[in-house]
Amino acid sequence: MGIINSKEEFAGRIKRVLVTEEEIRQAVKETGKEISDSYDGRPILLVSILKGAFVFMADLCREINVPCEIGFMCAKSYYNGTVSSGAVKITMDLEQDISKYHVIIVEDIIDTGRTLSDVVKLLKARNPISLKVITLLDKPARRKVDFKADKALFTIPDYFVIGYGLDCGEYYRNLPYIAEYDEKGE
Repeated sequence: MGIINSKEEFAGRIKRVLVTEEEIRQAVKETGKEISDSYDGRPILLVSILKGAFVFMADLCREINVPCEIGFMCAKSYYNGTVSSGAVKITMDLEQDISKYHVIIVEDIIDTGRTLSDVVKLLKARNPISLKVITLLDKPARRKVDFKADKALFTIPDYFVIGYGLDCGEYYRNLPYIAEYDEKGE
């Protein structure tokens, strides 16, 4: 995909909305309340895996009404690629000593599960008080490893999705909903 130059070209790749803005808003609000109720008085560190989860993280942390901190990581993996052993490479790491926190990984989508499974192993080795994974989207049809989030807000079929932080060629992150991407752009 090259540069998109018009609203028409941008809109032409949106096949259909799968999860509406209102559905996302309601699920994020409920999840924020669950976290607030469960962790009141305990040190929370929300960890976003960049780039896709930044929108979800921003909205979720605003729905949490107890003290919490945030941290960001960037991880790359080359499971079927040309140069790697299949391990995750952390290109941006957390600044916090997570052994003092209840860590909640805030993820945009779990697809094959490989990268997130490795990130969880890495973070568990740093001895957090507890560690949970909350994902906006779960796509179990694509799972390649045995991995399940502690909470998935939505389970979706095996579609390539965009919006609410998820991209195609860095575009579509700004959509307020989750949509199926149309490769043909009809």
